[in-house]
Amino acid sequence: MMKRVFLFLLFFCSFNSFSQNQKVSFNLDTEKNLWQNFTYDLGNIAGGMGYAYSRPLYWQKKQFTNLGYVAAGTTTFYFIDDNVDRWAVNYRPKAPNWLVNYGNNIGDPNNNYRLTGAVYLAGLFTKNPKLRRTGVLLISSASAAGLLQQVSKRIIGRARPRIEVGKATFDPFHIDRVYNYDSFPSGHVMLGFTNAYVIAKQFKNPWIKAGLYTIGSIPGFSRILDRFHWISDVAFSTAISIFIVEAIDRFLDTKYDDKYNEIKKDKKVAWNLQFAPGTLGVTMNF
Repeated sequence: MMKRVFLFLLFFCSFNSFSQNQKVSFNLDTEKNLWQNFTYDLGNIAGGMGYAYSRPLYWQKKQFTNLGYVAAGTTTFYFIDDNVDRWAVNYRPKAPNWLVNYGNNIGDPNNNYRLTGAVYLAGLFTKNPKLRRTGVLLISSASAAGLLQQVSKRIIGRARPRIEVGKATFDPFHIDRVYNYDSFPSGHVMLGFTNAYVIAKQFKNPWIKAGLYTIGSIPGFSRILDRFHWISDVAFSTAISIFIVEAIDRFLDTKYDDKYNEIKKDKKVAWNLQFAPGTLGVTMNF
């Protein structure tokens, strides 16, 4: 999937998309404005990924405490991995095929980028700033999560439940992917829940949010039933998805006027290129 992420970004660069951006405008013809919006968004996709990856360098006590909670939670699920796997074996024949297929399909990288790309292009073409920013958040979060899980599973090399060698079997540190030893973390879970978590940010109603989170949890449920992942894989992947979305969303708050979160007063300084007819400059937001 790592190759697909880079191929997608390369394709996205060459795609002649068009829209309008209030922050970056040359005030020329419409096509130029749309192109400038596209390139601005593409830079923010890459910037958001880099911001998410760099956050551990700035963690303080609260963040390390949260990391401890995630580690403790993952360890707790590790102790019941075998029990859940046995349940999955017994329940799989009874599970609705459409539900399992949906979970596997929505977490597939190709289907994921069709969805996220469609959201972004809809916002770009309709000149809807909020929808466009949502597309940027979807794409950057999915790309960051996808790249992270591809690298991690090669380093960790955990065996999948389906090969029946136990939850504590590892074959780590491979440059090339070793199939059936790529259980931790789960790419399907990270992509599926990332999308649901981003979309849920558009709503304040807790019931709508809960419904979207439930839908976003289906890929994890499907992968457990098909014995591609242990429940501890799914739990950890879900937590990392939330972290990535929140980090990139905070970064995008400094880049777009339409925000899902209030910017705190102690937010870091953000630098931006500012364009205007006959003018090129750098602005500092703080």
